[in-house]
Formats: sequence, C-alpha cells, structure tokens
Amino acid sequence: MGLNHRKKSPIPSAKPVQNNQINIDDDSKNKYIKKKSSYDYLATKYLLQSPPDSQSTYNLYCGIVTLIAFIARFYLINYPKEVVFDEVHFGKFASYYLERTYFFDLHPPFAKMLIAFIGYILGYDGKFKFDEIGMSYDTNPAPYIAYRSLNAIMGTLTVTFMFNTLKELNFKAITCALGAFLVAVDNAHVTETRLILLDATLIFSIASSIYCFVRFYKEQLREAFTKAWFLWLYLTGISLSFVTSTKYVGILTFATIGIAIVFNLWQLFDIKAGLTLKEFSKHFLIRLHALIVVPFIIYLFWFYVHFSILTKSGPGDEFMSPEFQETLGESPLARDSRDLNYFDVITLKHLSTDAFLHSHLANYPLRYEDGRISSQGQQVTGYSFEDVNNEWEVVPTKELPAKLGQPVAFNDVIRLRHIATNTYLLGHDVASPLYPTNEEITTVPPESANGENFQETLFRLEPLNKNEEGTPIRTKASRFRVIHVDTNVALWTHNDVLLPDWGFDQQEVNGNKKITDPENTWFFDQIINIPPERDVSIKKTIKPMNFFRKWWEAQTKMFYHNNHLTSEHPFASDPQSWPGSLSGVSFWNKDQERKQIYFIGNIIGWWAEIATLSLFCGIVLADVLTRRRSVYTLGKIPRARLYGPLMFLFIGWSCHFLPFFLMSRQKFLHHYLPAHMIAAMFTAALIEWGFTNNKSLDSSKDEELPEVPYEEHPAIKVKKLTFVFVILALAVFAFFIYFSPLVYGNVGLTPAEAKARQWLNIELHFTK
Repeated sequence: MGLNHRKKSPIPSAKPVQNNQINIDDDSKNKYIKKKSSYDYLATKYLLQSPPDSQSTYNLYCGIVTLIAFIARFYLINYPKEVVFDEVHFGKFASYYLERTYFFDLHPPFAKMLIAFIGYILGYDGKFKFDEIGMSYDTNPAPYIAYRSLNAIMGTLTVTFMFNTLKELNFKAITCALGAFLVAVDNAHVTETRLILLDATLIFSIASSIYCFVRFYKEQLREAFTKAWFLWLYLTGISLSFVTSTKYVGILTFATIGIAIVFNLWQLFDIKAGLTLKEFSKHFLIRLHALIVVPFIIYLFWFYVHFSILTKSGPGDEFMSPEFQETLGESPLARDSRDLNYFDVITLKHLSTDAFLHSHLANYPLRYEDGRISSQGQQVTGYSFEDVNNEWEVVPTKELPAKLGQPVAFNDVIRLRHIATNTYLLGHDVASPLYPTNEEITTVPPESANGENFQETLFRLEPLNKNEEGTPIRTKASRFRVIHVDTNVALWTHNDVLLPDWGFDQQEVNGNKKITDPENTWFFDQIINIPPERDVSIKKTIKPMNFFRKWWEAQTKMFYHNNHLTSEHPFASDPQSWPGSLSGVSFWNKDQERKQIYFIGNIIGWWAEIATLSLFCGIVLADVLTRRRSVYTLGKIPRARLYGPLMFLFIGWSCHFLPFFLMSRQKFLHHYLPAHMIAAMFTAALIEWGFTNNKSLDSSKDEELPEVPYEEHPAIKVKKLTFVFVILALAVFAFFIYFSPLVYGNVGLTPAEAKARQWLNIELHFTK
C-alpha cells in the first residue's frame, strides 16, 4: 500500500495535511525516493491527502447508510417469539453461564459470554434452556429481544466501520456508502445479525480489525512511534483478539493483517527506507507484541473468565478428563464412581460414541457384501441403549490369579466374559465387516477360550497417561484403551457407518491398528453386581487444576471435535457455491401460518461482487502483460491505487474465502459472510477506480513523476459513477424487499409466492 518510514519520515509527517495537499521536502532523501520508489511515493501521497469530499458529506452518507442498517436489523426484532435455528445452542449456552454450569462448545467463549452478560445485567436466571427450534418465548420467558438486540447493534456498527474504512482509503462518500449498503441490506447479514448467534460479533470484530489497521498504516506513513501510531496498532491487536476469541476462523483475519504487516516490514527492511537494523528490529518487535502477544493474552483471559464462571458440573463433563471433572462442584463423577474389582460384572462404554460394548446370539455372515469371508463368529457390536447383552465379567488371566475383591489396575491384562451367552471376548487376524484393514472382534465359548484360543482372549487396559500405570481403575472416572495383547490392536467402534440388517443396524466393533487414536478411548460405566457395602458414595472435595492445563485440555478437545465435523448435512455447501449464494439454510418455519425464515444472501449484491473480483484479476493480468511489452496503459497514481488499497481488500477477501477449499469439516453459507463483507468494500472501491481517469500520460514509456506538486485526486466521472451506483443500489434494495418475508418470517407465502422466490438452489417450504 505504500512505503513505511522511521520516526523522521522522508515525507513530512509532523505537519497536518490540509487543502488536499502534501508538502514535499526537497532534501536529497526525498529526491532519492522519488527516483527509486515512485510507486510507494505516490501511494503514500494518495493515502495521506484529505478525502475527496467534505466531512459533512461523509457524515451525511454515513448516517443514512447506518440508519438503513439499523432499521433493517431492528424491524420486528421481537418476531418470531420462538427459538430460531442456532438460538437453540447460543441461548442455551448463555443460560449455562448464568447458572455457572459447565458445558462444552467448539467455539471460544468471548461472544457467548457477551450474550450471557446481557442476561446477567437484566437479572435473568437462565432457567430456560432453548431446547428446541419453535419453543415459545411467551411460555418460556427469556430476554431474547435483548440478546437479539446486542447482535443487531453490532451488525449495524459493522456497516459504520465499513464506511469509514473506505473513507480512510480515500474513496468518495458515495463509494463508501455503496460498499456499506451492500451489507446493510444484504439478506444473509440482516438475518444472521438479528438473531442470537455468534457471527454478528465475529464480523463486527473483523470490520473493526481492518479499520484499525488502515488507521495504523496511515499513521505509520505520517510518523512512527507517535501516540496515535501506538493507539491504532494496539487497537488492531485488541480487535484481532476479539475475532479469534469468538470463532477459530478468525485466524483468517490474522492472515489478512499478517500479510500486510509482512509486506510492510519487507519495505522497511529495504535500505531505501533509511532504517538501521536496530530501528527495524524495534518496528518488528513492537508489531509482534501488539499483534501476537497482546491478542493471545486477551484470548487466554476470556478462557480464564470462562473457567471461573463455569464451576458446576454440567453437560460438558463427559467431554473432559476425569481430572478436569473433579474441579467442578456437584460432579456426578465423584458421586457415582466406584473402585473396580476382578469378577465384577460391568458395562463397558465407548467415550466418543457413548455406545456400550455389546454381543448377542447372532453370528457374522459367511460372506460380506463385497465378497469377503468372515469367521462366522458371534457378533460383537456397539449398542447405545441399556440391555442385558451389555454385561461382561472382568476375569483374571491364568498367569495372574485373582481373589474376589482384588482391584483391577491400569496395565492389567484381563479377559471379558459375556454374561448372557457365556462366551469370551476375542480378537484375531480376520478382517472386520466394514474396515478390511482392521481386525474382527468376536467371542468364543469357554472351552476354546481356555484352550487353543486363550492367547487371543487377553486384553490390556492401557492408561491414556503413563503416570497412571498401576493405579486402581474406577468406573466412570478412569479412561483407557483396550489393547488386544496377541495382535496389538485397540478396541474401537464408530457410528459414521452402521452394520447392515444382519447386524441389526448397530455399530461395528473392531481392532484398530492406530493404537493412539483418541477415538479408542473406553471406560467402565457401572458395576452391575456391586454389593451394598461397596455401593457407597464418598463425598469428594473439589480438586484444583492449573489454568494452563485446563485451557490446553479444552483447546485440544475443541480442535478435535471441530475437525471431526465431517458428516454430510442437508444445508452444507461447498466453497465454490458461496460466491453466488447459490443455496441457503432453512432457519425456522410455522406450518399453520405458512411462514418461514430462510437464510440466503442478496443475490444481486453477491453476483456483483463476483463480477468485480473477476474483473480485478483481469485488470491486474492485463497490466502485468502489457507492461512486459513496455505498454503503460495505467498512470502511476491509478496503478498505486490498484496495487495498494484495492489489492489489500482483494487479499483480505482471498484470505477469508480460499482456505475453506482446504477444510474437510462441514461448511455453511454463514462461513462466507466475513469474505462477503470485505468483497462489498472491494466492489464499491473498484467501481470508483473504473470510473476514474486512469490513463497514463504517455503509453509508450513509464513516465517520471510530474514536476509540479500533486494536489488533486484523480479525475472521477462523477455522473457516470453515481448512475451506476444508484442502479446497483436500487437492484440490491429491490431484492432485499422482495425476499424480506424470508428474512423476518412475518408474511405467510402462498405456494405461488414461495415458488417465485425459489431462485437458483433455494428450496423453500410451502411451495405446494
């Protein structure tokens, strides 16, 4: 975007810019920069001159577009008076905060705590848990209007930040207004920022980060290490911390700002910038502190508050380790956990799928669907319901005789006898039904188990942590892998694909060769035949746990479960469908009244963005190719704008869009909203650039800088620009109005009206 300078900038910075002028010193350093770094020089002059319109004009346009955004988001914000879409989750989480009950979620805590804070200051007790879409707020009182209003305010202020970002990049007031307007009346943005969801906070924080960075960059061009320079640099870091403390996709915003910072530092490293290595190091270290260290500390702070609030046992317990659970008050783990002894009859449960180890009087078929042959042994499956066939006896090996009452410890080798069929669990080198690379698990009768197959019935209870080796195992509390001794595979089950009819649609259990896979984790759920003298609860004291250990455990669990959201979803969409807003998501419907809320972008605006993004790529490619042939179509100032502000916004869009092609997890239309917000600013900016006098003074050579001081903005074809902006704004607004029944859900559509709105891949209710 321009050349950065040390504290005493070659381009005078201490003097304020007035009357659209930039004073140019005539010292030797400025002359050197003029000759050797003309593009940076011109970009600097362009960014530092006064905006092309008066402040009152900017205030008027900003006020109008902000008011439009406010009305669009607050209109009928109390409707529907029912739980809509993911309000099920984030309203529930706010209630858990207010009751101080521990829960587990894939996203960092900041935005959720912000919603809960609104409930707290209103005195809400969190009794309603937002359990199902469609539940009434009339019969289940909750401050849902206040919750929604919080997001509507942030959605409105996002528009204000967008306007002012374009202003700081020296675009005309009407351009700033159009860029902000494309989000102010975008159907997807309005829908997402008037409900109890996280994306309003996310997008607001991203817009704030970009605005603060632009302000910092301009201060850097004037003079480094001033109060204003430090202020906007650290505000950028704080804004970035809010992004990543809301959702982990915020790392894409870090990438946007990071690329700009790296490019900026590369400019500073150039000897032409006039910095010593010591001065350059100072620039580097301060940026590192402001944009990495400070955001990370703030990010940790929100987790510290999160753990400080959630001190009671709750639905998130089962995701965490027993050690973590013992830090929570009223934990059922402490109440229901019992020491395990040999000859106890137990149920064994898989941690990830919550399925019991199960067997029944049915065998594997002789041949599977792919033609492979099985052992025809008794089926061993994963079953999610209480059943007598879930019961197993923990039996000692011949090498380790055990007396009644002897405890079972980690790393003990045991055998498991199925009570209902009097058979022993066995693993052997036969391919499993659904995973040919894994081993089949079956059972065998006592005569085989105690004879030729004895070695294949041995399993070792391997602890997840080596420091637990030899310690007694407890039900519910102890986590372990069940390792088959003979073939060194781990007992595993999965629910992504179920067994066919012959397996009663239950989960396959097999021997997984990837022993350390976290999904190989099991625990003993309960002791069926426990005598009364052992079935006694011992009151446990709450144990402390180091914050960083708690944070790291929560962090790893969040990443793990986030990355495993790979199952298909009817409303999921691939990245290539997002730019055109080809398909959306059904948020809510009211059958009796034929009303619905459907999440879809403003297709006119989204397709306009596709056009401008594609056009930009073509312009850059044409400029690069023509310049290789010494044809200079663009002037230096237009080129400085093209590769400065416009390229910055294009890179921001790319960083928020392209990485989703590499992600295997479920992806939905709302993931594209940050990229859309940046593309909206880019679209307005490129259109203005296109209606600017961009021609070179001499198309046959790369002309020198003009001798006269540069005092004016490039000539803009204002009438043509205004005409195009008005037409586009009217088209976008017309689409918003036409599809507004799907935004607010307040109008019942007839079948004909619903069909008329089924554009592209939109699939609406009540079309028949």
